[in-house]
Amino acid sequence: MNRLFLPEHAAVEQSLRGLALAHPHLIRLHEQPLYITARHRHPGRRVGLVSGGGSGHEPLHCGFVGQGMLDAAVPGRVFASPHNRQIYEASRAAAGPDGVLHIVKNYTGDRINFGIAAERLRADGIAVRRVLVDDDIATDSAETATGRRGTAATVTVEKLLGAAADQGTRLDDLAALGTHIASVSRSIAVAARAQTAPFRGGEAFQLTDGTLEYGVGIHGERAASTQADTGFEPLVDRMTQQVLAALPPDTARVLVLVGGLGATTLLELYAVYTQVCARLAEDGVDVAGRLVGTFVPALDMSGFSLSLTAMHDTWIDLWNSPTRTPAFPVTEFPR
Repeated sequence: MNRLFLPEHAAVEQSLRGLALAHPHLIRLHEQPLYITARHRHPGRRVGLVSGGGSGHEPLHCGFVGQGMLDAAVPGRVFASPHNRQIYEASRAAAGPDGVLHIVKNYTGDRINFGIAAERLRADGIAVRRVLVDDDIATDSAETATGRRGTAATVTVEKLLGAAADQGTRLDDLAALGTHIASVSRSIAVAARAQTAPFRGGEAFQLTDGTLEYGVGIHGERAASTQADTGFEPLVDRMTQQVLAALPPDTARVLVLVGGLGATTLLELYAVYTQVCARLAEDGVDVAGRLVGTFVPALDMSGFSLSLTAMHDTWIDLWNSPTRTPAFPVTEFPR
């Protein structure tokens, strides 16, 4: 792909129209301002769940709107935060009797705009809390003023909180649970080729043969350094060990999310998952849940991410609970 065929001002709107047309029984599109809401929610749900962020990461977040996950999602332009008015209107539409919970990735624009929307909601008398997802260990450094970026573990947070919300969990308890899940979730991503620069074409940055960006961001942010490609198994082992080391030291079971960054095939992703499982088994860590596929890409970047969440026993049923959204796979397993 050399460019997006649609003009920039129309790309996101046209894409969301198509999403709504393809899943009319699950979601509803609102265009002024732009956001997606679920057509149905569990009757026991007391809190509306709202998330959002820049486009170019589909199916995150709009593909995860529906029963068992989000009540609303708010898209920005490609790699740009949604406007606070979009977030405010989506939150008003999604709020339950106990209020609304915002699930926010740790980026400055998202934090600011969700914060402004939250102030307006509180002024309207709507209770609102925030869960901040900050899982990217590539930016876990004192030199990074904004802290760890929010990346693929956002999917895990949205799924677990969606199931908990369906159980009638109250706002403060949902916020505490989400904060706990985010605190024991970590990720790292690697890329062999940059994404196509949207609307102008060409690779966003150049890599020479035999090198990798270890610690790349989902908006195409380059890693702190370009490194030599040491081979498949050593690379996956290194990623697994590094992410596992960032979890609590007593971690015995994990949720594994292997995610493509846009141009990586399932052939490759399942091979990555096989190697991750082998590495975890050597370390005596059980895999309590898994998700393999492209869920948080960076347009068409060639690469993949690995996310691990230290699982509590009570979270396993939440992960396996029924979900009906445009993009999240069936997770309910036979007993």
